[in-house]
Amino acid sequence: MNTADQNFAALGLTLPPAPKPLGVYKPYLIDGKYLYLSGHGPVQNDGTLIIGRIGDTFTAEEGKLAAQQVGLTMLATIKANLGSFDKVKRVIKTLGMVNCTSDFEKHPFIINGCSELFAKVWGTDNGVGVRSAVGMGSLPDNIPVEIEAMFELF
Repeated sequence: MNTADQNFAALGLTLPPAPKPLGVYKPYLIDGKYLYLSGHGPVQNDGTLIIGRIGDTFTAEEGKLAAQQVGLTMLATIKANLGSFDKVKRVIKTLGMVNCTSDFEKHPFIINGCSELFAKVWGTDNGVGVRSAVGMGSLPDNIPVEIEAMFELF
């Protein structure tokens, strides 16, 4: 059985730089055995954000890839601050917010981009938690997806 670090390495994906807060908040907080991550956006490998709106500038498939990039950004925060994905026991909850047109209805499909990534890192038992996926009229800087999450630590 592979560790979470080994599972991530096998994916061949690159972590973007861990984002710095752009407001008055902490990007992560540890309380006892729980790790809370603030809302993260889709940071690219060069440090820039993916910008656009689903149903307008992005298709659902492109939105799902943006959600995967948010997942990678969240993993970057975990790696930068905890040093290893192996310190995370499981995903407890994710809240996915989708910047989309008012007629877009496939919010869960978009957030699957992040959820599927977490399932590949921590396995389907520990990498899938409870979840909400909702549509928003706008998100900061016009990012297509923002996700926050709670994890249990070892």
